[in-house]
Amino acid sequence: MCVNFRPPDPALLEAVMGVVIDLHDSGFWRGETWKDYPAPIVRRGAGGQHEGLLASYGMVPRERIPAGVRPFDTMNARIETVGQLRSFSAAWQHSQLCLVPMTAFYEPNYESGKAVRWGIGAADGGLLAAAGLWRAWQTEAGLQHSFTQLTMNADDHPLMRRFHRPGEEKRALILIPQAEWDEWLDCRNPEYARSFVQPYPADQLRAWPEPLATRAKTAPTQQAADKQGNLTLDF
Repeated sequence: MCVNFRPPDPALLEAVMGVVIDLHDSGFWRGETWKDYPAPIVRRGAGGQHEGLLASYGMVPRERIPAGVRPFDTMNARIETVGQLRSFSAAWQHSQLCLVPMTAFYEPNYESGKAVRWGIGAADGGLLAAAGLWRAWQTEAGLQHSFTQLTMNADDHPLMRRFHRPGEEKRALILIPQAEWDEWLDCRNPEYARSFVQPYPADQLRAWPEPLATRAKTAPTQQAADKQGNLTLDF
């Protein structure tokens, strides 16, 4: 599971994915993305082109949770149950697929005996793209969007099994190789979409310690990072 990642800057997004997002009205996205933060996603546009838009991280934004309902998190969706859970099932069945571009994502590592935030990125320093789902919300300000990232079991992954609290199931983002970006965005069959669920090669990733204290201006507290191993992310 991933609750924090670093999106690309607009220049890198345009250079690698051919996407330009008009920031005139929306403003620039932050250097790190957390729950309910806006971040760029890429989907297939009506004309067949890559379409970029800002969307809120978490399929059900906090402001959309009805009064009296205990807040819940929807930043991640398990591929095993994505078609069954109300928060995600409609988007999954309608193949509202997207890519979530990032230069790094963060997971808690307990090898020191306590949770330490680590960054995971491409071994070559390039752009990664996680498989995601998007949905639209009609608001007084107009149409707005939100997204979630899809995850898979990583108990046997050479790198990703190093993260999360000992004794818990290991999870990892479903990363789509660049050669398959277009095929993923074009997929209109939910069952065929499951064929993209493949472990990302460990030798194409790198990982490093990056405690929150080193990026205090852009991230929540270290206490929040320590709680990552306990978050319930699939509804």
